[in-house]
Amino acid sequence: MRNLGTGIGWRPEIAEAVERMPGIDWVEAVAENICPGHLPASLVRLRERGVTVVPHGVSLGLGGADRPAEGKLADLAARAEALGSPLVTEHIAFVRAGGALTASPLLEAGHLLPVPRTRDALDVLCENVRIAQDALPVPLAVENIAALICWPGEEMTEGQFLYDLVDRTGVRLLIDVANLHTNHVNRGEDPARALDELPVEAIAYVHVAGGFERDGVWHDSHAHPVPPAVLDVLAELASRVRPPGVLLERDENFPEPAELERELIAIRETVEKGAAPEAATAREAAADAPPTGSGSAVAASTGPARQRLALAQAALLSALVAGTPVPEGFDRTRLAVQARALAGKRADVVAKVAPELPEILARSYRKAFLAYAQGHPMTAGYRRDALDFAEHLLFEGGLRDTVERRALSDWWLERSGPAPLSRRPAARLARATRRVLLRR
Repeated sequence: MRNLGTGIGWRPEIAEAVERMPGIDWVEAVAENICPGHLPASLVRLRERGVTVVPHGVSLGLGGADRPAEGKLADLAARAEALGSPLVTEHIAFVRAGGALTASPLLEAGHLLPVPRTRDALDVLCENVRIAQDALPVPLAVENIAALICWPGEEMTEGQFLYDLVDRTGVRLLIDVANLHTNHVNRGEDPARALDELPVEAIAYVHVAGGFERDGVWHDSHAHPVPPAVLDVLAELASRVRPPGVLLERDENFPEPAELERELIAIRETVEKGAAPEAATAREAAADAPPTGSGSAVAASTGPARQRLALAQAALLSALVAGTPVPEGFDRTRLAVQARALAGKRADVVAKVAPELPEILARSYRKAFLAYAQGHPMTAGYRRDALDFAEHLLFEGGLRDTVERRALSDWWLERSGPAPLSRRPAARLARATRRVLLRR
């Protein structure tokens, strides 16, 4: 695995600043936000300068009960090839549940949810990882996630779960030290123990990010400065092995570039100070070696395990986004916190993909969306979610403000068909007719 160095998460909002930052060896870009045929000009310029770009997927759902979708794998492969990336990364998480395996509606979480650390979940995850490895043109690394909730009846620690995953598949690891800190606060898990149990020679790179604590719960926001506690976990990791790459993540509430640069300096210094002499030697020895495990171990049949996992994940996700009863063994208070977090993130992302909605609805947008979300789980992507929300307000939501109603009607009509309304025949007549109906 190549030595990546120090990097930062590339986001359109800070693209120019990232290009000007000194000491940036590589960047990571959210895969779903990149079109292979129309790469952002900033990423093209970075690539021309020799800066490595790694696509980071968020929607594959490798920890879900279903096998990875061929289309999503093809999209991820295309992005890796377009960017000339040395690897691609995804998460050990599930992002949707229901569907054919449970004969129930397919629900989207809109966020990364933890898989249970059980033998069933491990068998399914291993097979899904192998399917992804076979479909991708470059090595795959998978990331540990932050969690607000614990599954009842777990059979392994996080370190044991990850060790067995690597041993059975040969997959690389993307270790997020901020997520280890999050799980320390929220689940009482010791980061040092997790690091002791990890196959550190399999680490491809490391994430570092900020968050905040509220009412005893740590929220992995990626919108706040990196706290000392997260740097302490990074130092713990560096004392065991010098990571091939370290990357600063920031997704919103972007500070001035100088503040991001100071955080990058602190990250570099932490790695240097934490590195024991033997860690550097171990890193050099492991650089050209394959990760632990040959990837040859195959479960006899994951069919029954998939079925059991599907039912468990569907019950949990339905409780979180559709208000169904909390499955036995879960902490109701913590599930309520997770449900609010999912709804809030959903409102934030819809506002990003459809910025006209908060502009039209002004201060009432968030309250209206959260009320809508309580009875309307997301069943497709965020763009479909934005259209469904607007349609709900127009036909069922009791939107009374005439100006808002007209603006929202125009927005929804323009986007709800297979082509923009202005390009379709009889557009003016259809628009006028709909307006008359909406005023009644």
